[in-house]
Amino acid sequence: MEEETKKVKQKPKRMAKEDVEKKKKKIIKIFFTIVAIIVLAFVALIANDYIILDKNKKTNLVINNKNVTANLKNDILIEDGVIYLSKADVANFFDKHIYDEKESNQIVTTYDKKIATIGFEENTININGSKKKIYAHAIQKEGTDYLPISEMKDVYDIEIQNLEDAKVITMDSLDKEQKRAIVSGNLPVKSSTNVIAKTVDRIKKGESVIVVSSDKGMTKVRTEKGKLGYVKTDKLENEYTVREAMEEEKQIEGKINLTWEYFSKYASAPEKNGEEIEGVNVVSPAFFYLDDKGNFKENVGAKGQAYIEWAHSKGYKVWPMFSNAEAATESLSITSNIMNSYEKRKKLIENVVNVCVKYKLDGINIDFENMKQEDKDMFSRFIIELTPRLKEMGLVTSVDVTAPDGGETWSMCFDRHVIGDVADYIIFMAYDQYGVSSTKPGTTAGYNWVKLSLNKFLQTEEIEANKIILAVPFYTRVWTTKEGEEKATSKTVTMKNTNNVIPDGVERKWDNDLKQNYVEYDDKGNKKQIWIEDIDSLKAKLSLITENNLAGVGSWQKGMESDDVWGMIKEELGL
Repeated sequence: MEEETKKVKQKPKRMAKEDVEKKKKKIIKIFFTIVAIIVLAFVALIANDYIILDKNKKTNLVINNKNVTANLKNDILIEDGVIYLSKADVANFFDKHIYDEKESNQIVTTYDKKIATIGFEENTININGSKKKIYAHAIQKEGTDYLPISEMKDVYDIEIQNLEDAKVITMDSLDKEQKRAIVSGNLPVKSSTNVIAKTVDRIKKGESVIVVSSDKGMTKVRTEKGKLGYVKTDKLENEYTVREAMEEEKQIEGKINLTWEYFSKYASAPEKNGEEIEGVNVVSPAFFYLDDKGNFKENVGAKGQAYIEWAHSKGYKVWPMFSNAEAATESLSITSNIMNSYEKRKKLIENVVNVCVKYKLDGINIDFENMKQEDKDMFSRFIIELTPRLKEMGLVTSVDVTAPDGGETWSMCFDRHVIGDVADYIIFMAYDQYGVSSTKPGTTAGYNWVKLSLNKFLQTEEIEANKIILAVPFYTRVWTTKEGEEKATSKTVTMKNTNNVIPDGVERKWDNDLKQNYVEYDDKGNKKQIWIEDIDSLKAKLSLITENNLAGVGSWQKGMESDDVWGMIKEELGL
């Protein structure tokens, strides 16, 4: 009885063991079934070349081998075979400075060497001053402006294909390199380089594809249907270049060393008689100006033409200065009136273009100062519209601007970021820290102030360093504070004459923050102060050009310098 009882007691344990084994077998069976299903699915996918073709639900836009459809702000319109892109998308992809011209109800757009205007009624477009017939005009749909991009290929220098069956529009810049290759077999084009990736297209042996890039045995291609994807590199052969990349050649290789030659409208250009200025490669004579009625005037004449011939014979580029000094002095409204009218800006630009052709110039230096703060966007428009016209002729646009901090009409009238983006060079006039209108004595250009201002150009204004020319002064000021008075007056003294002004025996003290020598002395009861511009102070400022890899140096003005300046600049900049 005891043994039977014992057997009965042990039976449940055996039953439990058998149940566990059964469960284990069931779990293993399920696991292997799932694995088998995955493997079969994987094999099926391989056998069928991942047949998950990418089909566009709406028209895709591919610009320079990048699908930018997700970045479109509005859908692409296609009407009567004309492709329209919204103005907002044109701004995003081609011209961030595109502009509504209210006067004539036109859109003004610029790109590289072109400025174009297109209206909403006539099937015409004006490109760089020449009118051309096209098959469409700008339209408006539900409050959104659209441009007939397929009729504006010449403006943006692109070729366009409308691949209707694939619902893809491609746009390729003609200045960018394009390579093609021939497919050596029937291939699926994958969405990525991953082992498992969907097929976006299939290509057949003998077809041509655009080669985008290659890496680690895989090549990104664009198919004839405009699809972007990857194939194995060894499946491509006979790669060839359709077009080379067009790189814009700089007028001057290496650092720029520009000097201004100033003479008033009543004077003539200086006679050079074979003179050579060591290290200089750009001269900027004061040839052009706006008069007190806003008319474009020139002061070239026979002596000016001789000056240009001299400069070119020495290998110097000629970027004459175009100033609004007279107009600005007479009335802020004169410059303002021109800047705020598209037609007047256009007329002024034509004047500039014409004199550039007439005198075989190499560029223009725009020196507009004393303008209304509220006109800064319109001055930027002037530079935006002028630059393509000059660039078309291979000429340089340089624009003079003051330090970022200052008065409304002296400093706040410039949008340095836009000017620096559009013009070939932006010239920071790093002087008159304490200028002629100041009643407080101070340095003309302290190193710490120049460095701080320059950092604002680079960081706050986000201007490319290789577009910035740092202009330094060849002069300083003698400050006089009369006995019993708080306000000071100043008189300009040239660099070459400074030593003649300072009395014998006056001690010079080096200010390491300003990186200048300073003198202070009594003159018949009046306090005299001079922050000296000399070789040492200029050398300190030039070090900022090298440290920040700036485009070069400018100097105001030729004739004020000491004899040893040019050799020092040449050495410091490696000219």
